[in-house]
Amino acid sequence: MSASEISPARVTLDPQTGVLRGAGVTESVKTLRQLAGYFRDEAARAAMDPETVLYRVQSYEPQPEGVEGAICCATTFLMPGRVGDEYFMTRGHYHAAQDRPEMEVTVSGEGVLVLMDENRQTRAEIMRPGSVHAVPPRTAHRVANIGTEPLVFVSYWPSETGHDYGEIVARGFSGRVRQINGKPALVPEPEA
Repeated sequence: MSASEISPARVTLDPQTGVLRGAGVTESVKTLRQLAGYFRDEAARAAMDPETVLYRVQSYEPQPEGVEGAICCATTFLMPGRVGDEYFMTRGHYHAAQDRPEMEVTVSGEGVLVLMDENRQTRAEIMRPGSVHAVPPRTAHRVANIGTEPLVFVSYWPSETGHDYGEIVARGFSGRVRQINGKPALVPEPEA
């Protein structure tokens, strides 16, 4: 057996900043315009600059979505701010393969991970640097930034998982992270 060269990693994750670099890393951006209908106070959202960036996501998916055989990761950079009294948030989703879990690791900032089960029961966990959060199967999840700086977190999931945004678009979450008396609170949301 002969010696062979040891190759460097194709992709790197900076543990201080959450930045992903390398071949196959993609980036997407979500603006206030793209989250029309997600916030409780649509009039407040419509009055804001529609090009305001709410969050950007760097993703590394070694296999295409829906194909088995890899663990994917993505870093989300969620900006601070509010629409009315509701904190800036990600759209949120269920998994297309509903029996698949996900994991979130907080790099910096302060936020809230909102988890909603199939019965629309909602709970929330505080996200702070170093906190690790398990998203169980059959659970919708979204993140809100409750701090004054960008909230940075890294997500890990099996490549066959897929994303299902349809239910959230149609019915939303049963709880929202809002500023009540100067503090963040998970407030139940009546169904429309």
